[in-house]
Amino acid sequence: MGNDADIKRYSAEELHAMRARGESRSDWARVRGMTEADLEQSIAKDPDWKDVPANWHDTALPVRPGPKKLISLRIDEDIVEWFRASGPGYQTWMNAVLRAYVMEQKKKQGSGPGPGKP
Repeated sequence: MGNDADIKRYSAEELHAMRARGESRSDWARVRGMTEADLEQSIAKDPDWKDVPANWHDTALPVRPGPKKLISLRIDEDIVEWFRASGPGYQTWMNAVLRAYVMEQKKKQGSGPGPGKP
């Protein structure tokens, strides 16, 4: 994995112009020629997908950014460090994990009131 110095940012217009000049390094003919089995094998070899369960899409939900509430929250240090190690956006990821938990609990409770509420 590279570092931030390896990252190049381009606008959509710049990328379009680069492709028009033949500067794209993507082998689109190879991609279009891939079979479903080829794609599955490519995904299986990708280290970024190693911990993603095969049926991840069965429970995946779109992330809808909305207003956030700033709070002070005490969380065990090892938990924070584990999420922080994933890099920028780790707080958004923590929020997504909590949201998935809440949604699962709501399903179990039949969308009734939250825990401990009559």
